[in-house]
Amino acid sequence: MASASSRVTLAQIAEYAGVSVATVSKVINGRPDVAQQTRDLVLDLMRQYNYGGNRDNLRAHPTVELFFGFERLSIYHTEIIQSVVDAGSQEGVAVVVSRRGDHDPAADPVAWARGLVAAGRRAVITVTANTLSGPILEALNRVRLPVVLLDPESLPDGSIVSVGATNFAGGNAAATHLLSLGHRRIAYLGGTEHAWSNQARLHGFRSAMEAAGVPVPGELIRHAGTFHAAEGVEHGGRLLAVEPTPTAVFAASDELAAGVIEAARLRGLRVPDDLSIVGFDNTPLAQVISPPLTTIHGPVPEMGTVALRTALRLAAAEGIDSHHVELATRLVVRKSTRVLSAPSDSTP
Repeated sequence: MASASSRVTLAQIAEYAGVSVATVSKVINGRPDVAQQTRDLVLDLMRQYNYGGNRDNLRAHPTVELFFGFERLSIYHTEIIQSVVDAGSQEGVAVVVSRRGDHDPAADPVAWARGLVAAGRRAVITVTANTLSGPILEALNRVRLPVVLLDPESLPDGSIVSVGATNFAGGNAAATHLLSLGHRRIAYLGGTEHAWSNQARLHGFRSAMEAAGVPVPGELIRHAGTFHAAEGVEHGGRLLAVEPTPTAVFAASDELAAGVIEAARLRGLRVPDDLSIVGFDNTPLAQVISPPLTTIHGPVPEMGTVALRTALRLAAAEGIDSHHVELATRLVVRKSTRVLSAPSDSTP
């Protein structure tokens, strides 16, 4: 066996522990599918032989876990990944991306938290509050691993740090824009019904409509269940089947809006001549679909930067200014909205 002062390889650590190289790699990367006894043995050997993957070395090269509580990621999620990775590059921090399809923290919260620490994670940024609740948050707190919720689905309590957007203001701006174009029969297509962001966008939409004295019939409010395009086609089609047909739709994501555009095409409706559509997020999709989408710009790059820097401050036991930060949204007008044509106007 090598001396403690000599350099050892990953293969030697595996040999000393009596396990495969793949198992040692799983321990280093914080994978949960390793028995705790085996994990402890591998970590002890890494510390004993000062292996390059031990925690002291990893502290010199900090790593943050970006965890998604979803098995299926959207275009919006890829934008979040880009924003956090870019922020990590600026701060000299590596970002490791995982999702519920790769790891299920709820299956064994303690093992998952220990695995993150063993892999050298300094903090966790998560995109959903629902997955990291109860025992999972307790496990992270037990190993002193700070967590920041990015655009959480549920409003966290005051003890949990979160970063989001001004969803209410965004919903209000979308409805105000459509009202200014003369639309009065405006539908709302949301995503996950009870998601905090979805409810805030809907409330902002309703606020603008009520302020203008325009009622919103119940049949013009639908929730697709997700924020994906396929659901936008299905539920957008159902909204467009309502009589009289709405002249405009505010969709709670760009993907849902893209689905509504396709639903309109299938029914022979032209956007924006027959139907105006506003999305939310301002993802790259908004610029490449036809017509280019009027949407609410979500401050994703800024959110990623704030979330990462906040996570690093928490990891360094530094104070933070607020446990919840909301960054401003804004309207971006493109070609999917237009002034409402008079009923007699049948020209394209």
